[in-house]
Amino acid sequence: MQNKKLMPYIMVAPVFIFVATIMFFGITNCVLQSLGYFPRIGMTDITFEHYTDIISDTSFISSFWLSLKTSFVSAMLSVLIGIIVAYIMTFSKYTRIRKSIVGIPVAVPHIIAVVLMIFVFSKTGIISRLMYSVGVIEDSADFYNILFGENGLGIIIVYMWKGVPYVMMTVYGILKSVSEKYENAAMNLGANRLQVFRYIVMPQAMPFVVSSFIILFSFSFGAYEVPMLIGPSTPQALPVYAYVNYISADFSKRSVAMAANMIISIIGFVMLYIYSRVFEKIDRGDI
Repeated sequence: MQNKKLMPYIMVAPVFIFVATIMFFGITNCVLQSLGYFPRIGMTDITFEHYTDIISDTSFISSFWLSLKTSFVSAMLSVLIGIIVAYIMTFSKYTRIRKSIVGIPVAVPHIIAVVLMIFVFSKTGIISRLMYSVGVIEDSADFYNILFGENGLGIIIVYMWKGVPYVMMTVYGILKSVSEKYENAAMNLGANRLQVFRYIVMPQAMPFVVSSFIILFSFSFGAYEVPMLIGPSTPQALPVYAYVNYISADFSKRSVAMAANMIISIIGFVMLYIYSRVFEKIDRGDI
């Protein structure tokens, strides 16, 4: 009996050891280089100088705030819109076909989403051409710069395009499982739909709402491809800032890149800790 219990762990042990080894050496190398230890180019002194340099670097601060803003806004709006739409869907017949259609953006890679954004929202995209054809704008240059702007609006739209369906699919099952007896009782006592949603539905769905926000925020904060392709060149998103320094011809910039990566990783681990604490409270029934 004991061997049967251990068998699943024994079977996954080779893959786990292989992946853990790669991660260990990768993380160790990242930490050492962020501390200035890079023997290949003669850097052998351990120092926190690179951390202090980037923290005082205005371009790093701008990159950090851009990533924080786009991640927070996209995750927050995705959660809010996803919850509202999921709650509305609980009143209608939600067929399997409709569920599949809603879930399509979740399965589409971010690269494809970026390409679609360029086709639709660029200055020579579909919307710009339609506005030109009806005389709203006189030239494509007059179209609002949704992509590549310093406000990161294009990045936010891409993350929302994938985030809203994710929240809808996650929260819908929770909202559907909420007993209608509570809702009917509240409405019989004079509560309206908004009050039912706020005081009955939301408290039961809140743990999953929080976890969805953490997942979306953590992913978008550390993601590279979307801000690289349609993000502003100045300031750059934090992952792009790290990548540009990493591929610099000046190998000493490698330590700056690794220090930036460590800051991204630390924020990711903090979010992971919050995520685990939320589900601990769910398991204990505190939430």
